[in-house]
Amino acid sequence: MSALAPGTLTEYSCRVQPEWIDYNGHMSEAFYVLVFGYATDRVMEQLGLDDEYRRSTGHSLYTVEAHIRYLAETGVDAELSVTSRVVGTGPKKLHLAHEMRSGETLISTEELLALHVNQHSGRSTEFAPSVMDTITGFLPALSEPAPEWTGRKISS
Repeated sequence: MSALAPGTLTEYSCRVQPEWIDYNGHMSEAFYVLVFGYATDRVMEQLGLDDEYRRSTGHSLYTVEAHIRYLAETGVDAELSVTSRVVGTGPKKLHLAHEMRSGETLISTEELLALHVNQHSGRSTEFAPSVMDTITGFLPALSEPAPEWTGRKISS
């Protein structure tokens, strides 16, 4: 793995499995969600919200809203890569933007809002200061706006 610039999250990569292919001959929408979920797990590891953190604190991230755009089809054995960005945060929340590519083609995006939750009480709780410091280290500079596709609502 090559060295990353400070504040850069590592990407998640995988290959489209045969069982992910639907009756139309391309990757089913459920598996886009699966891949984005694994990318979120990778982000959690990098932010210090890993399995050890969850066991020792009883806290985790819970997704409360996600918006996915399906932009292009992909098929079996395609190599996928997901790049992730922290685009916002607050004392109890994390706002992520994922971009999924097959080769150079952007095939899907996901915008995700997650809350930091005490798993015992089921209520949101503030990030520990050390975790918040890590998260803010991944926030983009003010000169780097969030992707243009974030912050939209679904409308007809």
